[in-house]
Amino acid sequence: MSKLTGKVAIVTGASKGIGAAIAKSLAAAGASVVVNYASSKAGAEAVVAEIGAAGGKAVAVRGDVSKAADANAIVDAAIAQFGRLDILVNNSGVYGFSPLENITEEDFHRHFNVNVLGLLLTTQAASKHLGEGSSIINIGSVVTRITPPGSAIYTGTKGAVDAITGVLSRELGPRKIRVNALNPGMIETEGTHAAGFIGSDFEAGAVAQTPLGRIGQPNDIASIAVFLASDDSYWLTGEQLLAGGGVR
Repeated sequence: MSKLTGKVAIVTGASKGIGAAIAKSLAAAGASVVVNYASSKAGAEAVVAEIGAAGGKAVAVRGDVSKAADANAIVDAAIAQFGRLDILVNNSGVYGFSPLENITEEDFHRHFNVNVLGLLLTTQAASKHLGEGSSIINIGSVVTRITPPGSAIYTGTKGAVDAITGVLSRELGPRKIRVNALNPGMIETEGTHAAGFIGSDFEAGAVAQTPLGRIGQPNDIASIAVFLASDDSYWLTGEQLLAGGGVR
């Protein structure tokens, strides 16, 4: 029996990149998965199709996690489709680097609304249905350790994710619900390609700082997410797991 058989998971922002890899890996481990997306319906449906072709169960559900009504609708869809909820992966996020002199209110609110408020709203909605042994995984970033220039807003959101993870682990711990942060280093995704990071001096610098000598791939993170979602990690909560090939 697979380690997540009978479990139901929501992965936000799962139409591509890290979220898609996590959704597919959770399904491969036996979970039924809600593949949330904000805009890429085709991407989410492709993830669902791949899970189905491998014998798993998944459904694509649209929703903007920064809106309370949408966050609740995503959770309601999981309950309606699969009857329960055991795992929440708060993966939805946006990022963009900008030096101090170019920071705008719009940039600030865009990042914090999705990366921080979205996490809180989705967790709030999910917590009504999560029971003993459930797992919440917040996707943070090692950016809070390396604090690169130009990343003040993005790094600020991920610092908030780390802090909120600790708070929620204490709030939900009495209900035996675990809350951990999974913090990747630089990962090769559609997003990092589109941002021009791959093949750039930025990537070269990231590799130079990484003891294992490469940037990460989505599956490097997905396998850790399966561990955190499973009972194998039953004694971990409130932790920040750095997953950057040794970046500190």
